[in-house]
Amino acid sequence: MLAGQPIIILRDNVDVTSGREAQHSNIMACKAIASAVRTTLGPRGMDKMLVSPSGDVVITNDGATILHEISVEHPAAKMMISVAEAQDDEVGDGTTTSCILIGELMEEAERLFAKKIHPTVVANGYTLAMEKALEILNENAIESKGEDKELLVKVANTAVTGKSIEMMKEKISSIVVDAVLAVAEKDENGKYTVDEDDVKIKTVVGDSLEEAELLSGFMIDKTRCDEGMPKKVTNAKVALLAQPLEIKKTETKSKIKITTSEQMEAFSDSEKAKLKEYADLIVASGANVVLCQKGIADAVQYHLSHAGILAIQDVPEKDMKSFSRALHGTIVNSVKDLDESVFGNAESVEEMKDIKATKFTGCKNGKIVTILLKGSNQIFVDELERAAYDAARVVMDALEDGKYVVGAGAIDAELCLGLRSYAATVGGRTQLAIDAFANIFEAIPNTLAENSGLDPIDILVDLKSAHANGEKYAGINVFTGKIVNMYDEGVIEPMRVKRQAIQSAAETAALLIRVDDMMVSKSAAQMNR
Repeated sequence: MLAGQPIIILRDNVDVTSGREAQHSNIMACKAIASAVRTTLGPRGMDKMLVSPSGDVVITNDGATILHEISVEHPAAKMMISVAEAQDDEVGDGTTTSCILIGELMEEAERLFAKKIHPTVVANGYTLAMEKALEILNENAIESKGEDKELLVKVANTAVTGKSIEMMKEKISSIVVDAVLAVAEKDENGKYTVDEDDVKIKTVVGDSLEEAELLSGFMIDKTRCDEGMPKKVTNAKVALLAQPLEIKKTETKSKIKITTSEQMEAFSDSEKAKLKEYADLIVASGANVVLCQKGIADAVQYHLSHAGILAIQDVPEKDMKSFSRALHGTIVNSVKDLDESVFGNAESVEEMKDIKATKFTGCKNGKIVTILLKGSNQIFVDELERAAYDAARVVMDALEDGKYVVGAGAIDAELCLGLRSYAATVGGRTQLAIDAFANIFEAIPNTLAENSGLDPIDILVDLKSAHANGEKYAGINVFTGKIVNMYDEGVIEPMRVKRQAIQSAAETAALLIRVDDMMVSKSAAQMNR
């Protein structure tokens, strides 16, 4: 201390922001990220066009994709993006909602700070409110034990509404639900579990969206490596090889001195014999399909073709592992290890006619399916893939948990009313923080109204009035501007998505509002500037 002032010794390349300035900086960063994705929420949300420095274009209204593509430097903004990515990884949807809630919580915190309420009091109030909100959410959940296909289709419809795939949502939702139910496993207690890796999504540029289909098996974006190989193999015995079927290059630089034509011929014959040995071992093993992680030499392709074996080369390692599980086969490192015990099995392996791909159907491990989507251009099919992924993930969440909530602002209104009633039972300044937490749930119906060109004040008043009168499923029909029973309208989402969004938003906001010093290390380039 010097004359009552603290002395902080830091490196020269560290910037320090303290007190209200640090809090304000975090609040503004979170509000900016929330504003960036806010207009994409709901059936009438708008899309964003993102252009990379290399000129690649992405057009989407998927919150996780938008946040992943943009570049930010502020630490609080980076934390919000991490929250959104975690939300997408955990439950597959609700990224935009979680960002909006964080932005609203930070804005409410700013108002409380202006009233001289300490950040720790606000953080404690937010934590209490979050716990109560999760209780209210659970109390309002709709339970459906077992398989309810009609309800699952409604969940999928809700997930794809407002996306590029919406024009065909009935067909796509049905395909997605069928895909998830095909791979779901049910235990003795009637509880479902789904491995998301068992549902593959493939997109093809060409044809129309109406050509979407569900394949019982998987596809690989490659075809046979030689035109003489068969296009279709039934009762496939699939050899999965990690070994390259070509002459290996030496790991160190070396030279071979050849002085006569006989030596040259002997060297060439030795290579040919080695390659023929590879092919002969595969033929002798009884395999009629080969998936090779590395390359296959022309000579090996020739011999395999004459033996009627379909071979595909340069299969990515990740795909090899997935295919080995689907085919119930084992990846081997040498052709000498091939026998019946390591083969994968499929009823049919066939090269597709309209696209450059090969499909495997009737796999021994039947718990794998592929959703095939088609579109007119790459940007469109990329967005189709994101929409189908979201739909598949929420259907998985709903099937596993068996708990649903009504969307379109209905559950948000219930949370708002419930938290305000709870706040009245809590004494002290913590009550103000809980009230502030209740206010954030007005942001979702407000945003839905704004994005639909409706008056948010009128909509919110009508929505609150309906819920005060006991209409707990009342929500906003963004197409008519009326408050209607959204359960009857089929606007339903998994409880897990809403739960995760509320929990991650509350925890992130409680963490950020307790920050009173930011120490940011600058790079050498920043110092030079």
